Amino acid sequence: MPGRVEYEPASVKDLLAEMKDTAELLIDLSYSAVLHGSPAIAREVLELEERMDVLQLRARMSLLMAARNPEDAETLAPVLGIIGAAEKVSDASGDIAKVVIEEVGVPDAIRGALPEAVERLVRAELAPDSRYTDRTLADVNLETETGVRVIAVRRGGDWIPNPGPTTTLEAGDVLLLRGPEESVGDVFETASGEAYTPAEPADPDIADLERAVDSLVLMKNMSELAVDLAYGSVLFDSDDIAAEVVELEAEVDALKARFEAWTLRAAADVADPVSLRGLVQIANATEVISDAAVEISEGVLRGLDTHVVVREAVEESDEVIVRVQVAERADLDETTLGAAAVKTETGMRVIAVRRPDGPVDAAADGLDAGSDDAWVIQPGPDTALRAGDVLLAKGTRAGADRLRALAGDDAE
Repeated sequence: MPGRVEYEPASVKDLLAEMKDTAELLIDLSYSAVLHGSPAIAREVLELEERMDVLQLRARMSLLMAARNPEDAETLAPVLGIIGAAEKVSDASGDIAKVVIEEVGVPDAIRGALPEAVERLVRAELAPDSRYTDRTLADVNLETETGVRVIAVRRGGDWIPNPGPTTTLEAGDVLLLRGPEESVGDVFETASGEAYTPAEPADPDIADLERAVDSLVLMKNMSELAVDLAYGSVLFDSDDIAAEVVELEAEVDALKARFEAWTLRAAADVADPVSLRGLVQIANATEVISDAAVEISEGVLRGLDTHVVVREAVEESDEVIVRVQVAERADLDETTLGAAAVKTETGMRVIAVRRPDGPVDAAADGLDAGSDDAWVIQPGPDTALRAGDVLLAKGTRAGADRLRALAGDDAE
């Protein structure tokens, strides 16, 4: 049975920041558990889900203590919505992880459908005699030397999401490692002292099933993007970004309908149709995540001012969302995201590009020529940049500083 949660004074801002980081980590881990067939990672998801339950209760208690009049209720209502949405993301992530834990089963095609570029995520318990033990991440210099990143650390019942360079690794820490297949195995063995044996993905042999899985992977990507944009809409109080969240949620709904059609067709050719149940459970949970993204941005959509505590929480979370404007003659002026190697040079992921005065070459950039405030959602390497463009990007604070330098943006 879950333990009793009692009220204790706490910063709502800190609780919201931790909930945001936890929700994003839960999404990442739950899909990784399924895509890589890892019960160990799935169990970490359920541990984090329990932590989220405690966080949301404490946040609700603190908000109830803060509301003293109708004006307080109006400004705090959207905050309650954000808390509820984060809890929905947590529950949906738990449902995805249970596909692995409860052996509901998914076809091997779901792993075979992954592009080769997808990085591997593994769980490693740090051995006392590992050369990483009792050293900081800066000292180990893991990401620079191997391309493998520690995305979270669990130390007993406590979590450190997105650990920084000053984080010291201790014996017994559970490290969640993400990186290329050719490197992550060596890091796992160095950290844990155990042999690394990756699962071999199977090639999908049923066309309709392959199409269903492709639709599901696209749903996953759009839902994750919707959550990122939802927090961005709150941080920058942007109706435009919030509207994009609604559009993405509608696209996820359409993809789910397509997924269901392909899955039903595939059932006729699968030896055991019951084995498709796990795919359906993942699709339902993915739709819940996209719905939760709309709830996060609902206050903005309804014209309610974003409470300052929410803005501060998003700004101070471990993975920050920043808005950077490209200056004339900056490194990013008159180039593309790929040519400037933005991801490599900064570690930041650009999730959207806004061209305030409308694009000069809309067809080339995938923009709407009739709009005075054009957006590129999910920009790629070929997305062109020019002075005046506004980039929304997600990553570390150090990476954000490097991105500002490339853009020539001196604003805080």
